Amino acid sequence: MADLPVGGLVDVPLAQTGEGIAECELLKWFVQEGEEVEEFQPLCEVQSDKATIEITSRYKGKVSKVLHVPGNIVKVGETLLKMVVDENASIGIDENASILPSIDIAQDCKFNELDVVDSLLKNEKIRGVLCTPAVRNFAKQLGVSIEDVLGTGHDGRIVKEDILNYAAKKSIFKQNEDSSVEHFLGDKKSPNISSTWDYEDRSLPLRGFHRAMAKSMSLAAKIPHFQYVEEIKCDALLNLRASFQKDISNLGIKFTFLPFLVKSLSMALSQYPLLNSCFNEESQEVTLKGSHNIGVAMATSHGLVVPNIKKVQSLSIVEITKELSRLQELALSNKLSSDDVSGGTITVSNIGTIGGKFGSPLVNVPEVSIIALGRIQKIPHFNEDGNLYPALIMTINISSDHRVLDGATVARFCNAWKHFVEKPELLMLHMR
Repeated sequence: MADLPVGGLVDVPLAQTGEGIAECELLKWFVQEGEEVEEFQPLCEVQSDKATIEITSRYKGKVSKVLHVPGNIVKVGETLLKMVVDENASIGIDENASILPSIDIAQDCKFNELDVVDSLLKNEKIRGVLCTPAVRNFAKQLGVSIEDVLGTGHDGRIVKEDILNYAAKKSIFKQNEDSSVEHFLGDKKSPNISSTWDYEDRSLPLRGFHRAMAKSMSLAAKIPHFQYVEEIKCDALLNLRASFQKDISNLGIKFTFLPFLVKSLSMALSQYPLLNSCFNEESQEVTLKGSHNIGVAMATSHGLVVPNIKKVQSLSIVEITKELSRLQELALSNKLSSDDVSGGTITVSNIGTIGGKFGSPLVNVPEVSIIALGRIQKIPHFNEDGNLYPALIMTINISSDHRVLDGATVARFCNAWKHFVEKPELLMLHMR
């Protein structure tokens, strides 16, 4: 405590949350002004381009002033809040709830009595209003002050119904034909299109993973891509998955195609390691990665995120299935760690679960290859004798950095992978 500023008032900055991270979005506060805080207690939750992180306190003391609200972009090193860490420096409140500052504050702290009074009176507002831009704009249309509405959503988040209920109680609009709830929410039975409706443009700032995708794709767009499309028969893979699900039901996991495809992909990468590499444009150097850290693109309500399964070459299909399930749960709850989303060596985008035969993805820099999986379809095929038969076909598209990979290398790699998928029993020969 000897190196603390005069008066015990310290700035708590946003620390470096990961390599290359310059700023974070403040998601929510766990503390409020005037609250006692223990050492290592979580203060707030922030989201960088890579992960969601909890910021904990280095001190034991009392929160004196919060400087940011949820939704703000905070630079690394910028002050998040001010905290009183001296036992003798506290804020007292008398019986009549008048605010009596009792902090001996040095002139260079830039903290005066008016700051204390103002911050405590506006405590709830400073904690931030949790709502989406759409809800905020909806409140603006109704003339409702968003700070006055009590949120009933998760963590006090304000939803559209809260705005409507508040407006109804305050008689901001009447329940009539021209100004009804359905007018704002939309009546599914009889849409009411009013000539007086105000169609306003809305600006949606890119945050978190959306911002990371914008940066990554801007870099990827500068790379010359080579696209290779192929069809893979999945009949044998379907039968193998069904057998596993039936005979190993006691494991309590559900097998999908993806873990098999990820494992067979790793087998093919062992034969063609150039696809499992990273390219450094400045040094014009290609690094062949020793581990197969296969990323899986996941679409979430927070944006597109690509966590990766580490060291796939040393994992069994059961282990891959469990790790994939863990990453999916964390992605949906926005709890992926920095380690989960960093260190990838090649990416798989399974767009087939949503729809579409195939896509043309851009590489995830600095990786040199990404694979888009289309949906599996039953279509007519001819065998070598010319007889027609139904086949389960999946169309894939391999996008590669043409500065590193040529068409022949990608085609040979794809043939090797296709061989493992169409004859999954061959995996047994190469598994370790």
